[in-house]
Amino acid sequence: MNAGGADPARDRILGRVRDALARSGAARDEAVARMNAEAYVAAHAQGPRPRTPDDLVARFMRRATDMESTVERVAASHSVPEAVARYLDTTQVAKEATGVCWPELAALGWSEAGLSIESRPTVGHDALGITGCFCAIAETGTLVFLTGTETPTGTFLLPETHVAIVRPDQIVAAMEDAFARIRAERGQLPRAVNLVSGPSRTGDIEQTIVLGAHGPRRLHIVLVG
Repeated sequence: MNAGGADPARDRILGRVRDALARSGAARDEAVARMNAEAYVAAHAQGPRPRTPDDLVARFMRRATDMESTVERVAASHSVPEAVARYLDTTQVAKEATGVCWPELAALGWSEAGLSIESRPTVGHDALGITGCFCAIAETGTLVFLTGTETPTGTFLLPETHVAIVRPDQIVAAMEDAFARIRAERGQLPRAVNLVSGPSRTGDIEQTIVLGAHGPRRLHIVLVG
């Protein structure tokens, strides 16, 4: 040991101890802050809300239709490709046009239904985007999307036709319930939360509604189960 001055080895050891204590203290403070925030949200009284309907699925389908979406219900996921093909027969989108889907939907029998669907992010020229959703809101017919590597936003924003696959257990009553589910399942908000109610539209020019102004011109929902 250097009797006349500081010991470099001792200083390094004490420095590492201080750093570790600081990190553990910061983590402890963050955990306490999160617990306090969660307690505040749980205790905070919500404002008046309409009575929750008994049949959330029926309410969601009705409100989605009100928002210019089209809806079809199928019994199981293996019927989704045929449902999408039937829907495309009613539009100007050719079934052989290129489409993209989220990775979770890649294994469905798209080619057997005569569809050319690839599991990849869109590059801008795809005619069709097929997605799931995080949840759906019965009160407004709204789809909720969370950003992430497995849920690319471009799939439901860039193609002119968007098809969303929804399960009944994903339907919640109101927006408050949607954000409560996000907190419960994800712990914190992702970089972005997108709320989609029907096709993109605008009435900026002479108050005339135009579909497809800032996103898809068509939104078709396939309810599975």
